[in-house]
Amino acid sequence: MTGDAKDLHAATVSEALAALGADAGGLTPEEAEARRETHGANRLPEPPQPGLLWRFLQQFNNVLIYVLIGAAVVTGLLQHWVDTSVIVAVVVVNAVIGFIQEGRAEQAMGAIRGMLAPHSAALRGGQRVSLDAADLVPGDIVLLEAGDRVPADLRLLQARGLKAEEAVLTGESVPVDKGTEPVAADAALGDRASMLYSGTLIAAGTGRGVVTATGAQTEIGHISGMLAGVETLTTPLVHQMDIFARWLTVFILIVAASVLAYGYYVWHLEFGGLFMAVVGLSVAAIPEGLPAVLTITLAVGVRAMANRNAIVRRLPAIETLGAVSVICSDKTGTLTRNEMAVSSLAAAEHVYAVDSDGYAPQGAVRWRDADADPAEHAVLTEFALTAGLCNDAVLHEGEAGWRVEGDPMEGALVALAGKISGQGADPFSDWERLDAIPFDAAHRYMAVLHRDPDGRRRIHAKGAPEAVLRLCADQRMPGGGTAPLDPGYWHETVERLASEGQRVIAVAVGEIGEGEAGFGMEALKGKLTLIGLVGLVDPPRDEAVAAVAECQAAGIAVKMITGDHAATARAIGAQIGLTNHDRVLTGAQIELLDDTELADAALATDIFARTSPAHKLRLVAALQSRGLTVAMTGDGVNDAPALKRADAGIAMGRKGSEAAKEAAELVLADDNFATIAAAVREGRTVYDNIKKVISWNLPTSAGEAMTIIVALFLGMTLPITAVQILWVNLITAVTLGLALAFEPSESGTMRRPPRSRGESLLTGGLVWHVVLVSLLFVVAVFGIYAYAIDEGHAPELAQTMAMNMLVALEIFHLFFIRNIYGTSLTLAAVRGTPVVWLCVITVTAAQFAVTYLPPLQAVFGTQPVPFHDGVLIVGVGVVFFALVETEKQMRLAFRRNAAAER
Repeated sequence: MTGDAKDLHAATVSEALAALGADAGGLTPEEAEARRETHGANRLPEPPQPGLLWRFLQQFNNVLIYVLIGAAVVTGLLQHWVDTSVIVAVVVVNAVIGFIQEGRAEQAMGAIRGMLAPHSAALRGGQRVSLDAADLVPGDIVLLEAGDRVPADLRLLQARGLKAEEAVLTGESVPVDKGTEPVAADAALGDRASMLYSGTLIAAGTGRGVVTATGAQTEIGHISGMLAGVETLTTPLVHQMDIFARWLTVFILIVAASVLAYGYYVWHLEFGGLFMAVVGLSVAAIPEGLPAVLTITLAVGVRAMANRNAIVRRLPAIETLGAVSVICSDKTGTLTRNEMAVSSLAAAEHVYAVDSDGYAPQGAVRWRDADADPAEHAVLTEFALTAGLCNDAVLHEGEAGWRVEGDPMEGALVALAGKISGQGADPFSDWERLDAIPFDAAHRYMAVLHRDPDGRRRIHAKGAPEAVLRLCADQRMPGGGTAPLDPGYWHETVERLASEGQRVIAVAVGEIGEGEAGFGMEALKGKLTLIGLVGLVDPPRDEAVAAVAECQAAGIAVKMITGDHAATARAIGAQIGLTNHDRVLTGAQIELLDDTELADAALATDIFARTSPAHKLRLVAALQSRGLTVAMTGDGVNDAPALKRADAGIAMGRKGSEAAKEAAELVLADDNFATIAAAVREGRTVYDNIKKVISWNLPTSAGEAMTIIVALFLGMTLPITAVQILWVNLITAVTLGLALAFEPSESGTMRRPPRSRGESLLTGGLVWHVVLVSLLFVVAVFGIYAYAIDEGHAPELAQTMAMNMLVALEIFHLFFIRNIYGTSLTLAAVRGTPVVWLCVITVTAAQFAVTYLPPLQAVFGTQPVPFHDGVLIVGVGVVFFALVETEKQMRLAFRRNAAAER
């Protein structure tokens, strides 16, 4: 490779290729691999990350940790060395747990970024292939279309209506025109029309370019400030809870200071013991682990969604998905298999049936149950020419059969051309493409200009029937002649094919004399000859049918928005089980409705046909105006506004443009509607688990704190010592506190109506639960302590029993809170999960060690608990569980009755 890549904008196409040692057909795989060794991967340098030591030290940047460090200093000055050691251990263990949690959360986000790695269409050895953008090297030939993110710096070789958004580099907000002509060597970056730069976006048109620079050598690679940082693993809900925890900490510290003053000045308690009690109170009451556990819950949710092929790009989408009440989905490839096959060809007076076996370019075309010979049916050859030439897809044969590189519909058309022509997967390769009008949702057709082997310039067009019919003046007859266009016949035929569930496109041909202008959108109108209609089948996904039913059972309306014909959409809607499948609203009808009328129509309609991206945007706004939380799917560059407007924008991972993916909160790796339903389930599960984590943390923290506060205000001996409170917090926070983050979905998760988007977590019901559980904790702990004293046990044994009572209550509370929408008294609930039982066994073993091992007895001031007293502790825990479970069932019964009355 020779030449200076920086000056290639001033070079001609041939000079640029020569300078890069490249060929218009692309590099060979061997040459590409050699250049990869030389130039490295096409990746921007990673932004600098904080070191492990700095990340560990950051774990100490916490109000509670400051309180504990201050307490350790004071207890050290008072020479309470055991208390000092325990406090230091709590601080260090807390930091280690936080460090590990943060690392796992970053690993989860790193895995997601890897799944979102962009791919590019390129030529290797003359064949179109799809490559990871990181594998591109200088000299590669890259193919681009509207919506693509430019993967490397490119010198353009071909450009058709090409526009690029270069604001990321130049600040210019308006898309700029691109072409292949050289520009001045000293042209500014924004004026280099012959270049495309890595990171910019193709706004319109198609193009082909040769890679001039990759990775750090690209223009964007020279701008270190443009490098994206790592997204923080948080959401508005978690941020809100973080702020709540901080203010709660301030409140608790004020209460603790008041208790310290009360105990010292009113009860004249010894300062050292009183101070440790207040430290225990602070540690017990402050939910220090809550933000970290919520973060882990999110990380688990992100990973679970990724395992179901739903890739979260923006974390607030997890919360939003749990509240979705309407899903607006594309049809092709999402509700259907996206395995296109040509089923019918409709010409004037003749309708042909086509045999298909996947994308194999072999098979029969039949008329009246007999094979049709193209020599006798000249119109078939014109079908084949248009299908094969007005096409950008490529077929490849592999061990698993034929596969398509490009649009599946175009792959089916290439297969059709191969069947009719007998030329296999590369028909009409001796035709030279001169120009093209790329497909766009605005004009709804694609047209190409070729020079045939005889030197004539021929036009072939395909697209939506109504769009192509507007371009035609006449129609091809079976004998090869032409006749005036019969719109009535063609509209009737479209309706018939569409009613059978076929996707219908029209194909047309034309000719331009040598030297004659006339290839352009305006010039084509009324100048072409209609060949006929192509009917393609794309059966519904079996799993999509089940997913639609699941969403409907969950109170989520499913609406299908497609560019297909109304009759096709109606047939597919009935097959997948949409509720109102008989009613279809078309784009033309939408345009006649004002916003209020559209909102009413959108609620009553489940199928929208012949829609444009602008209609999608209006539909989202209309549904939102009725208070609904809307999820919207999209794949094209023009879908970006609707995806951004939707509460949850969902882009297609396979067929979606980079523009759509970047506008969306969620990307479907498999383009499957069932994945959306699975993502909604996971979103609800994550929200439920966050609710469970909060519902477990706040009452247990309040219960521990109230035990100390009541004892101090009544001037009693503490039923649990301060160092024991520290121990309980340490062992339960790193076990029981984390278990709920890994909870699976409850059985009725997708049989509940969606929650309100504005629903608060800190509801009156949660406040009542905190009060109830706190009171039960206080009664149980003081009751066990009083029982032990009454039995004549030593105060140290009574405190040991009270400490174990507290831990037992927290374990039973964990099993209770695992099912907030149903009964906890089931075999499945008792069986739990491996994580739950690992945590319970760990806590139980730790409590046995503290209670019965002499070295730990000396540290924590414990004594062995007799067997019958241990049974009593467990029995009180069972009574506590029965009380809170009965209260929950009463609440659920009242809620069901209220819902039934509504």
